[in-house]
Amino acid sequence: MKVKLSRHAKRRAKLYKIPESGIKEVIMPLDLGQGEHEIVKNIPGFKLPMKIIVAVEGALGTVITNFPLKKGRKK
Repeated sequence: MKVKLSRHAKRRAKLYKIPESGIKEVIMPLDLGQGEHEIVKNIPGFKLPMKIIVAVEGALGTVITNFPLKKGRKK
């Protein structure tokens, strides 16, 4: 699956200093079906888990948004 970041996701990544490669590393190994998916995972170098929302259409996964979760909101 090819992964791209939306304009909004790129801005969030820059704001929170999340590397695009880190986001892609989380998404690539997952076997996601069609539709929207909400992923909550720890990314190395961050104290809080990251929430990543991805929309999958065919062989293209588009990251809609990504941001760190606040304390106490782990899933």
